[in-house]
Amino acid sequence: MGHPESSWGIIETESEMPTISVVQILTASIAPVIVISGVGLLLLSISNRYGRAIDRVRLLARDLSESDPESARRRHLTEQLRLMNSRAHMLKHSMLYASVCIFFVSLTILSLFAEHLLGLQRDFLALPFFALCLVSLVVSMYHSIRDITVSLAALELEVSDRMRGDLHLP
Repeated sequence: MGHPESSWGIIETESEMPTISVVQILTASIAPVIVISGVGLLLLSISNRYGRAIDRVRLLARDLSESDPESARRRHLTEQLRLMNSRAHMLKHSMLYASVCIFFVSLTILSLFAEHLLGLQRDFLALPFFALCLVSLVVSMYHSIRDITVSLAALELEVSDRMRGDLHLP
C-alpha cells in the first residue's frame, strides 16, 4: 500500500520520531543556547581582566620587594597590591559563577530534551535549572561590577598620589 502522507506531503512512519517533536525540542532549546553564547563572551572578557590583574599583582609584588621600607612609594605599592589582589579574587568568583551558569544552561537543555522524550510537558526539571542559571549569572555580574568599582578606586589612588607628588618613580 505505501506510507500515509500528511497534509504537508511528509511521509510519516510509526518507527520514526515525528518531525514536529524534534522542532519543538529545538525551539525550546534556542533561548538557553543563546544564553551560553552570551555568557561565553562574558567569560572571555572576565578571563582577560583576570589575566591582567594577575600580571599586575606580580609586577607590584616585585616592585614592593625592591622598594625602600619607609618610603611613600612602598605605602602606595602596598595599597595598590591590596586592591589588585582583591580584584583578582572578585574576578575569580565571577568566572566561577559564569561557568556554573553555563553548567545549569546545559542541564536545562538536557532536561528539556529528556522531558520531551518522556512525554512530560511540565518543565519540572528545566525550569529550576534555568532559574539556577540566571541566579549564577546575576552573582557573576555582581562580582564583575564590584571589580570595576575596585579598579576605579585603584586608578583614583594612582592619580591622587601622582597629583600630590608623593610618588618619586625611578
